[in-house]
Amino acid sequence: MKTGWPILKWALGSVAAALIVTAAGCGKSSSGPVTLFQWQDYVDPHFTAAYEAAYHEKPGLSIFADEDEALSKMRAGFKPDVMGPCLYSLPRWKEAGLIQPIETSKLKNWNKLAPTLRNLPGISAGSGKVWFVPHYWGNTSLTIRTDLAPEYAKSQSWDILFDPKYKGRISVLDGADDVVPFVAHMVGVDAYHMDEAGWQKVQAKLRELVPQLRFVSADNTALGQGLASGELVAAMSWRTTFAALNREHKPVAYLNPPGGIFTYVCGLVMHKDPSNEEKALALIDSGLADDAARYMITTIGDEPANIEAMKTVPDSVFQNLGVPRDLETFLKSGIFQRPLPNKDKIVSAWTEIKSGVQ
Repeated sequence: MKTGWPILKWALGSVAAALIVTAAGCGKSSSGPVTLFQWQDYVDPHFTAAYEAAYHEKPGLSIFADEDEALSKMRAGFKPDVMGPCLYSLPRWKEAGLIQPIETSKLKNWNKLAPTLRNLPGISAGSGKVWFVPHYWGNTSLTIRTDLAPEYAKSQSWDILFDPKYKGRISVLDGADDVVPFVAHMVGVDAYHMDEAGWQKVQAKLRELVPQLRFVSADNTALGQGLASGELVAAMSWRTTFAALNREHKPVAYLNPPGGIFTYVCGLVMHKDPSNEEKALALIDSGLADDAARYMITTIGDEPANIEAMKTVPDSVFQNLGVPRDLETFLKSGIFQRPLPNKDKIVSAWTEIKSGVQ
């Protein structure tokens, strides 16, 4: 996610959520720079370089810590031009009336995006238009210590979460968008189409999970340190956690069980009333550029929507991430994270359940 999904999302905190890292202000003239409202990793200059080259100016940059916070800030009057939510939160952004459709013909990098991502359910706004331009994606699964739990490295099973042998040496992410579909999948329930009986089954499994946990966290540093030290044997994590440990030659694996793993997709959307639509579209295109895509996969560890740019990326990068070069086929093998129905109810229940972690 994402949830936050990718590298520094969890480290920002509430203070950084409103940080303006370059001066653009809320009151912008049509001739001034447009503003990007994004996760911290994605305000790096690599993602704005093409825009800066075209307009000889830097865009305004504002960072958010999570999408709920970002949406609340915009509802309160903050008016950026381009924003970077993840797919599972898109319906709320549409319902808030804060975004508008984007004409894909105006994006020179659109056709470089993976076909599977260009045709994601829920992003179409009619012929030649989308509400959401896919920017990057990643996975949610388990990173495990292969030397400490070799049987699960072999089986690739998520059942390690409930194995009494590893009680107190397990961690899961804290966001309901990650944990609930994950555990639901383990008990044969589709979290995106749950009836009450299915939800009760999932809650029971979540309560069974809590005594197994060392902690609940989306802090990539804490998860990485826990796995590196052996405090944790397995951690629900994004692929970036695994990749960082793998680069350090730690004995880790990222599990890919039968039935596939979860895939989050984050993207770019345009404000319903941008200060300058041409520049806003150029800023979106800048984030999709080839150089930005190569920086993303080699430095951040997320996988770019722009798969054309991956042709020049060394095999060693894919090997470290544990993904094949054929990203389009790999994307089709997973389960896309989507909006949870009755999310407020689910979040409330998970908040109460995870409070039992000692």
